[in-house]
Amino acid sequence: MPQPRRKLDLRKTLFLLPNMITLSSIFCGFDSIRMSATATSDDDYYRASLLLVYALFFDMLDGRVARLTKTQSAFGLQIDSLADAISFGCAPALLVYKWSLFQKPSIGVVVAFLFVGAGAVRLARFNVLSMGEGGAPSKPGKYIIGLPIPGAAGILISIVVANHAVSGELAGPKYVWPMIGLTGFLAFLMVSTIRFRSFKDLRLNARTVALVVFAVGSSAIVSLQTKPAFVLVWLLCFYVAIGVVETVITFPKRRREARELRDREG
Repeated sequence: MPQPRRKLDLRKTLFLLPNMITLSSIFCGFDSIRMSATATSDDDYYRASLLLVYALFFDMLDGRVARLTKTQSAFGLQIDSLADAISFGCAPALLVYKWSLFQKPSIGVVVAFLFVGAGAVRLARFNVLSMGEGGAPSKPGKYIIGLPIPGAAGILISIVVANHAVSGELAGPKYVWPMIGLTGFLAFLMVSTIRFRSFKDLRLNARTVALVVFAVGSSAIVSLQTKPAFVLVWLLCFYVAIGVVETVITFPKRRREARELRDREG
């Protein structure tokens, strides 16, 4: 007697889609590590950094696809974090070390590791805060605690990309200490309690329009005054600046609210 044909479960098929996109991000990170490890020229580092730009694209895409197909899951949350640890932790740390920090070997290794370690801590904290009932991801809030690791990695990656536009000038000894300081500062931001906007609740109002106009206008100025490749560096630094400034401005209010809460509970 012939066996009945099994029906295709479309939901299970859709479940694979965001995870395949995440695996694409991991591949870009892996290949960037391979290329950075054997790089001998500025062109090699440029290609390795471009692979991480593609990884950033896939990282932005997988979550959106999961939400559109309603296939968000605890598994997706975990594999996305593992992908981030590889593509935006290990890969950019090795890239920036081989590209610049190697000129100060001891402190360069320490700072590069701090970036990886801080990124891992940041991802673990994010997973804990993001897990709802049964380990499934909860709805993202208005703010994210600590600088997201793709944002931190994006700044380092964009600098290497911009370096190609200025014929490798940023890789010289003159900029080693600034790169060490920047890498260490980004590591601190990832494990800090500074709140950064997730832009999940972005609404069309005067404040949003003003922010967009400023971002576009300032990007045009940066492009004209330097090179177009520096626009991404500026936009990512601007995002970090928004988080730091908002935290400083709202700190007294949040401290007062915390004190009042302790008084009520006491």
